[in-house]
Amino acid sequence: MQYKEIRRKDRIWNSEESDELLSNAEYGFLAFADENSGYGIPISYAREENKLYFHCAPEGRKLEALKNCANVSFAVVGKTRVRPNEFTTSYQSVIAQGKILQVFEEEEKRKALRLLLKKYSKGFEDIGEKYIDSSIGRTAVLRLDIEFVSAKTKGEKKMQK
Repeated sequence: MQYKEIRRKDRIWNSEESDELLSNAEYGFLAFADENSGYGIPISYAREENKLYFHCAPEGRKLEALKNCANVSFAVVGKTRVRPNEFTTSYQSVIAQGKILQVFEEEEKRKALRLLLKKYSKGFEDIGEKYIDSSIGRTAVLRLDIEFVSAKTKGEKKMQK
């Protein structure tokens, strides 16, 4: 994965932990450059190597924004702690940037939905497969091909576990 340069060198967090956060966070924020404004949403996702997968309805604002511009950012936040007496916050964050596209090929759609199933519904794979079979025709899948990542952490010995 290629890391993007950030201004505050003391906050760079390029490590296995930042990679793990990008893979395993419960959800993230997907941001598009919409026709008239920015458009960002919290969304669940699954990762495979340098690809992030999302699912959504086969129509709506995400797909409209995608038609306007395929360049997106996706952010996840790890541990945070407000430090009021220091007027700051300790945090961990990772931002992935790249191009997003809609997946139309059924095999890749199934792969993506299985990755989501494995991440969010472990132990329910058999029922999940039936759900995928019944809903694949009315489910859109998006794939973000990660081009750059920037990862930052601040405070408390870099928010160690």
